[in-house]
Amino acid sequence: MAKTVSIINQKGGVGKTTTAVNLSAAIGALGKKVLICDIDPQGNTTSGYGINKRAIKTAAYDVLINGEPTADAIIHTKFKNVDIMPSDINLAGAEVEMIALEHRESRLKSALASVWAQYDYVFLDCPPSLGLITINALCASDSFLVPIQCEYYALEGLAQLMTTVRQIKRLYNPHIELEGVLLTMYDGRLNLTAQVVEEVKKFFPKKVYSTTIPRNVRLSEAPSFGEPVMYYDRNSKGAQSYAAFAEEFLKKQR
Repeated sequence: MAKTVSIINQKGGVGKTTTAVNLSAAIGALGKKVLICDIDPQGNTTSGYGINKRAIKTAAYDVLINGEPTADAIIHTKFKNVDIMPSDINLAGAEVEMIALEHRESRLKSALASVWAQYDYVFLDCPPSLGLITINALCASDSFLVPIQCEYYALEGLAQLMTTVRQIKRLYNPHIELEGVLLTMYDGRLNLTAQVVEEVKKFFPKKVYSTTIPRNVRLSEAPSFGEPVMYYDRNSKGAQSYAAFAEEFLKKQR
């Protein structure tokens, strides 16, 4: 059965979607069967995999709110071993609609139960907030992965995130654990980077990945071509970093 991992940080612009797209692609390339669920109303993971949002017939919204079969929303991508459950603009109003629904915090978990057996890993690209969609993701997950950018405000809001996770653990999902922390937008030449790394390691002892993701032009360009960076430019620093991260991620699973 699939291991389900939420990729989460309520602060925007930290490389969360970049990580969702490129980690799932790199793990697929290593031979694991992967489902990436785009549950962010912005739908950037969907675009990052080259999916035309206007052509989507069934999306995450239909599964979460209307109870459509999860299998109907899944699209097989042209990238090795990766399927996607796409997002569209309808998801923007889903949190308001969810309030009136029964078992509103576990709708995603129920939806994914029918497809878990088909995959090795399910990754959930969460919105940059701690609303009902993110709560659904945490209830459905075995673990959560936190990308943190190496900048001054990196740790802002993380205490709030960990408080939310503790509540989820107590009320709904006692088994959820921190998978790890990934440092993004890394520049080893800066003193600030070293300070942020030190702070993050204090905050999350033994949970920070040794692989870091640098700032990289190719990483920024790849989404506009609808490709994960390893397919856009295999030799770029960004592609090599995510390939190394995927290997470290899988090694920790063993």
